[in-house]
Amino acid sequence: MVARQRVSAWRPPVAGVVEVFHAHFTEHRYPMHVHDAWTLLIVDSGAVRYDLNRHEHGTPRDTVSLLPPHVPHNGSPATEQGFRKRVLYLDLTQLDESFIGPAVDAPDLCDPVLRRRVGQLHTALAHRGDELEAQSRLALIGERLRAHLRPRLAAAPGTAGPRAAGHGVAHGLRDLLDERLLQGLSLDEAARLVHAHPAHLVRAFSAAFGIAPHQYLTARRVDRARRLLLDGQPPGAVAAAAGFYDQSHLTRHFKRLVGVAPGRYARTAAAGGR
Repeated sequence: MVARQRVSAWRPPVAGVVEVFHAHFTEHRYPMHVHDAWTLLIVDSGAVRYDLNRHEHGTPRDTVSLLPPHVPHNGSPATEQGFRKRVLYLDLTQLDESFIGPAVDAPDLCDPVLRRRVGQLHTALAHRGDELEAQSRLALIGERLRAHLRPRLAAAPGTAGPRAAGHGVAHGLRDLLDERLLQGLSLDEAARLVHAHPAHLVRAFSAAFGIAPHQYLTARRVDRARRLLLDGQPPGAVAAAAGFYDQSHLTRHFKRLVGVAPGRYARTAAAGGR
């Protein structure tokens, strides 16, 4: 089978929606990565299998998948035909961090009403001038997501999810990586700052968050690059602004995590009608 990759991405003028991302992949496999936003995913054909917090999940028909921010996950086609998906990246104004734990425990929601509403929101977001409709549909979706998550939160009030689980040196390293997103830092410097041996620091971070420190940093930088490209900045300028060494460095990691090169991703955002 010839590999197919079809991607469309844009940032709509609707508060709370960081990005809209539509893709058709037949062979692309996402490595482990994180986002700083909630990932609300529906699959229109085929299926996706993914690992979240060291547990395997899938996207059967009519499922809505809600992947929380800061929690590592991957993704790959579960069928020979690949998959077509539509994704909304939602910021923390829509769902706060208290819901991360419940979403980690059960990210796939079998709710036909929610599935239909998410599809309707995608349709509204595809047309400029329909912002009030999109805002209204987003409000109803947020309400329904919270209705799914609140009982789980009440049932396990001590559950905070992997984001809060990394205390001590792992937590300290993650804070350093967030602070040094653009300039970066060496492992030896990080070890000095958090008072830990470099090897122990890497092991502690990987155990706490399910992803290596360099993978976490790269994923955060790619997320920043996506936002800058959607703002209309050229890939050459985005590379430095997102913390990459040069454009080829950006392109290599961007293609692994997004499925297409930065220039092609930017062109889809610049396409007419949005």
